[in-house]
Amino acid sequence: MALYFVIRNNKPFGPYDLPTLSDMVSRGRVLRCDMAFEDGTVYDGRTTVGSLLSSAGYNPKVRSGVGLFKQLSNIGSEVIFPRDDMRLSVWRQDTKLIMMAAVGLLPAAVELFGWWPFMTFYLISLYFSAIWALFFYYLFKTKQVSAQSAFMVFFLTQAFVFVAWDVLGIVRLNPFYAFEGAQTLLGNTLFYIGGVGLTEEFAKALPLLIITSRARQPLVPQTMVFYGLISGIAFGVFEGVQYQMTVNSDYGYSESFLMNIARLTTLPFAHSLWAALAGYFISFALLYPAYKWALWVIAILLPAVLHGVYDLACDYEVGGVFVRGAIIFFSALLLITYLKRGSDLQERLSTLTR
Repeated sequence: MALYFVIRNNKPFGPYDLPTLSDMVSRGRVLRCDMAFEDGTVYDGRTTVGSLLSSAGYNPKVRSGVGLFKQLSNIGSEVIFPRDDMRLSVWRQDTKLIMMAAVGLLPAAVELFGWWPFMTFYLISLYFSAIWALFFYYLFKTKQVSAQSAFMVFFLTQAFVFVAWDVLGIVRLNPFYAFEGAQTLLGNTLFYIGGVGLTEEFAKALPLLIITSRARQPLVPQTMVFYGLISGIAFGVFEGVQYQMTVNSDYGYSESFLMNIARLTTLPFAHSLWAALAGYFISFALLYPAYKWALWVIAILLPAVLHGVYDLACDYEVGGVFVRGAIIFFSALLLITYLKRGSDLQERLSTLTR
């Protein structure tokens, strides 16, 4: 009589004859979906226990042996409700649980502030910020990344924007804002790049400059890229709250819904990419202080140009959407390329400073 091995988790056990295999299936010790092969042959990974038994005329039924309530009793209440492991002293130490609960339950807290529109929009923006932050942390985390610094960057960026934009209005000191509403392409370009782009990218870079000024060790480019991404999120969602409460509310339902989603997803993503580019060059300014002025200029001017061209494309309904998409993709490509070839810039700066 032929004998067969059973494969589970890439480990063979057996061999068994077909009647024994059928009995083991009926008792739940072997599964129909387990793989099998005949003793003396080469395992091909195509035959299951179920197909093997069916082809031989066997059709075993799994026998429970006891009723439903007895099965539940045998499983035990402690498995279903593990009281000891659910004590406060235990679960509050579980970082994954706390993060998952915070992300999952934060939208429910919005209902408590239905009477306060700003807080409603702001809490929703914090929800999306947390998701973005976790995503960026997964992609760009380093051993140098500090949760405390990340929180500082996030809220410092928003505080600076609130004070500079809404309280003091000092952004208007930028002379390029005089070109706002210009009727020429040159005037609009100067406004969007020199005015909006330059001002907003400097605002996002300021917390990064503060971090490097207080650094107690050299910060690698990827660390500063991560902090740049966090700063970009902070700026993007805070700006998004303002747009959702003003400009977006004047649109029709479908357009308003689309723009509100964009203000929590695509646009913060774009802001994050541009701030991350700034963080990349700011990190090299810390590592090579002899060239810090040039690197700081690149850190602000490059994102400002990308930002300004993106905003300029918003004035063109037909082709603008393609230009905006291309700008965001190019920004992401540029960032990844910089990180891959960071050793090239490091080598060049090292040579220049010898």
